[in-house]
Amino acid sequence: MTDVALPTADDVMGLLRGVIDPELGSDIVELGMARSVDVADSGRITLEIALTTSGCPLRGQIQKDIRSRLLSLPGVTSVKINWGELTQEQKSEAMAKARFNVSQDAPATAIPPTTKIIMIASGKGGVGKSSITTNLAAALADSGYAVGVMDADIWGFSVPRMLGVDGDLVAHEGKIAPLIRKVGSGRLEIVSMGFLVAQEDSALMWRGLMLDRAVRHFCEDVAWSEDLDYLLIDMPPGTGDVQMGLAKLLPRAEMLIVTTPAGNAQKVAARVADMGRKNYLRIVGVIENMTSFIAPDGSEHDLFGSGGGRQLADDVGVPLLGSVPIEAEVSVGGDSGSPAVLGSSRAADAIRAIAAAIAEEYIPPVEMAGCSARMLEAAMAALDELDELEPNPN
Repeated sequence: MTDVALPTADDVMGLLRGVIDPELGSDIVELGMARSVDVADSGRITLEIALTTSGCPLRGQIQKDIRSRLLSLPGVTSVKINWGELTQEQKSEAMAKARFNVSQDAPATAIPPTTKIIMIASGKGGVGKSSITTNLAAALADSGYAVGVMDADIWGFSVPRMLGVDGDLVAHEGKIAPLIRKVGSGRLEIVSMGFLVAQEDSALMWRGLMLDRAVRHFCEDVAWSEDLDYLLIDMPPGTGDVQMGLAKLLPRAEMLIVTTPAGNAQKVAARVADMGRKNYLRIVGVIENMTSFIAPDGSEHDLFGSGGGRQLADDVGVPLLGSVPIEAEVSVGGDSGSPAVLGSSRAADAIRAIAAAIAEEYIPPVEMAGCSARMLEAAMAALDELDELEPNPN
């Protein structure tokens, strides 16, 4: 009887490329989850598989797929799996690979490829998400960046009033021109349903498919400037049609989650993080709004409890980017179209610090000066000049 040749470690790894992580949508080898393989002379295969989390509910399905594939190999008698957990850095790398794979099938948009897209989301309304969005946008623009603001909260649009911008969206050569406001040494480019209705208090009686189509227009048909550094998207609260549609349409986006110190807000905000990750979005961090009330005498009062932002950040496994106190300047600025972050207050200081952390550490803008795309563009321009100078040999 001829001995059966045992598979090599490379053979096993090749077969494991057919095992797809159901949550991330890519194979476990590409994601770095298949850590090591040992094939014993007895035909026993021992694997080390690292999951995104040790309590992964999809572990059973991954285990079943691994066993069914490897036990089909000639000479294999058994499969032993030693389970581990990816480090935070390895998780980030795996998520980046998954997001890249998804992005290859994403539809084309009018958003420049170098623009950093930041979805600002919340689990429920009333946590100040739009206020955080507009103040962060103003802070980034005041620092010299070109910042787009997409008001995707179709039912509850409030960005035009908060940024003090009024007017109509006008189409030019088939593209919608965003309204522009200069802030400091930068600028804001803004689109909102608020520019398309007669009055802010008009009810928008649209259902899911119409809402999804509206935000698609904002992604596909707006003439965003080519030098746009950031696009901040004020998301509707929760995890409905618009949120899921944008996640599919913009797989390279990052997500910030806004919550309050209250425990109930923290619990529903966790669902938004779960939705984002199921759509392969990177959750950058948590912003806790309405942290405490600052009385005129300087004393602080936790009107909405305490610790919700920190708890959410710990539960989701992301940093708490900052906490913004309750101050009248924020509300007054939002009503008057003068973002509080452009003034002087403790809330303004907190938001400016968050914006600086985003630009300098967590989501730095793309530096085009030395990148291959800009170098290629310059090289092609030089070749075009040569073509114009040299006579045509024909």
